[in-house]
Parts: sequence; C-alpha cells; structure tokens
Amino acid sequence: MSDMTTIARPYAKAAFDFAVEKGELAQWAEMLTFAGAVATNDTMQDILDSGYAADKLAEIFVSVCGEQLDEFGLNLIKVMAVNGRLNALPDVCGEFMLMKHEHEKTIEAMVISAIVLDKSQLDAISAKLEQRLARKVMLTCSVDETLIAGVVIRAGDLVIDNSVRGKLNRLSDTLLS
Repeated sequence: MSDMTTIARPYAKAAFDFAVEKGELAQWAEMLTFAGAVATNDTMQDILDSGYAADKLAEIFVSVCGEQLDEFGLNLIKVMAVNGRLNALPDVCGEFMLMKHEHEKTIEAMVISAIVLDKSQLDAISAKLEQRLARKVMLTCSVDETLIAGVVIRAGDLVIDNSVRGKLNRLSDTLLS
C-alpha cells in the first residue's frame, strides 16, 4: 500500500459517505475523476510542487476545474489544498471508485484476448464472471496478439489466464522444476 493511498483513503471515505447521503454517487465519481485527471497533468504537477500558498493553489486548481465541481467538490479541493494533499487527488478518486463499486456490487473486469471477441463471447464471459463473483461485471476489452489464442481475465485480485501463452509458460515452468 502506498503512502498516497493511506493519505487518500480518509478523503475518499468522507466524499463517499457524503455522496451516498446526498444520493449523488455518479456526480461525485465524475467530479473526482475530472479533478484526479487535472492533478495528474504535468503542468498542474509543477504548480502543485511549486510551493505556492494553499489558498493560491486552491484558487488555481478551482479555476482549471471550472464548472466541473459543485460547491461541495470545491470545498473538498480547498480542504485538501490547506492540508497540502492535492497531489493525492488521483488516489482519492481511485479509492472513491473502489468504494462506489463495492456499494453498487459491481466490479470492472479486463478481458485481454488474442483476437477481437464478439458480443456473444463477451456476454458469456460476463455471465460466468457475474455468477462466480456475485457482482455486476463491467467488461473492458483489449487485444494482445502475443497471447497466441485464448483470453486473460483480470477482475480485482482474480486473474484467469486461459491463453496459449500462459499455458506454454506454465508447461515450461513444470518442465524446468
């Protein structure tokens, strides 16, 4: 666990609890995603590391974010600026999204295949994962021709490697041991 994650968790928890209380999870997810993206911008990173006073940093950050933040989002930015924690915004967003997915009983799964999968294959993968994980699954797909054939699925801590490359690697490991 990184230091930034430890720093980010209380801010994410506070934002999450507030968003749940107000019924604005989706809006807060959008705000934090945007603010996290702004915080990772190279120019903004230089500004955040420049040593400006907290109120000036908050003012600059808020001016960049513009209308993307509501009054409560602005307050979060100001509190984080006063505490010198604006660099943790990407981690706050990540922690918030984990809490949001847990609350909504959803999980993001990355499906990497050797070829482009059709809708029926993706539906079958999604249904099996939903059954196994007891959650709604959101698939993100990509193609990696080095797999030769098959798929690799990553969902949280779960990794299912059913690729030819993975099978060859496991066979090689077995033969070498």
